[in-house]
Amino acid sequence: MNFTGKVALVTGAANGIGLASAMGFAAGGARLAVVDRDGAGAEAAAAAIRQLGGEAVAITADVTRSADVRAYVQATLDAFGRIDCFHNNAGIEGRVAPTAEYDEDVFDAVIAVNLRGVFLGLRHVLPVMLRQGGGAVVNTASVAGLVGSPGMPAYVASKHGVIGLTKVATGEVGRAGVRVNAVCPGPIETRMLHDLQRQISPNNPDGARAAYQQVIPQGRFGTAEEVANVVLFLCSDLASNVTGAQYVVDGGRTASPAGIAGGSDK
Repeated sequence: MNFTGKVALVTGAANGIGLASAMGFAAGGARLAVVDRDGAGAEAAAAAIRQLGGEAVAITADVTRSADVRAYVQATLDAFGRIDCFHNNAGIEGRVAPTAEYDEDVFDAVIAVNLRGVFLGLRHVLPVMLRQGGGAVVNTASVAGLVGSPGMPAYVASKHGVIGLTKVATGEVGRAGVRVNAVCPGPIETRMLHDLQRQISPNNPDGARAAYQQVIPQGRFGTAEEVANVVLFLCSDLASNVTGAQYVVDGGRTASPAGIAGGSDK
């Protein structure tokens, strides 16, 4: 997966999966635009890439604002002249609560980042790739975009929407040499997962963690780097005939929803 001479743009790049994919692109030789609403975090990510001998610019942006998205696209073009790979990744988890009790403002906030943010990324990056005559996009969805997860109506709705956007865009830009795919992580060892564990079981988050790991066929949570590896593959020439796909990275969890070895999902 050689990205020498390529330009990669990653949103939500200050930590977690976004940071891992940014570092992976840089290791493969790409020049990076790292975007996050946490400006200090974005700069730290760019600095880490530069320390390893890569080239990177940090951009502060709120992905829910069209003007900010337009600005991060333009800043990338100003720095590097093109966008070959776009990891449309920024997302938030929201709260854990039944649909009948879910806070409307939290619902709107999750949809704004996870769905509107992905749409705006596509809206402003795809025209660049169409003018170039090629490019690869990977939207970060989730296994929550494939199955339901009680207590997470906003997150589940947003990630189902991301997969829908991926399919629509695929049919629109494929003949122009632009590929659009989605990656669907399961539980990944990140800040987001730790927050969800605390919400689900405030008095015993480690217990919630152990119970969930027990019903994952691989018996563990994934890492951000494991998800990033799939993102890199989907943006590479190795995936030249892959578009409109949803790649699950979940240790087999969705393949075995009832658990394994007599386990149950509790």
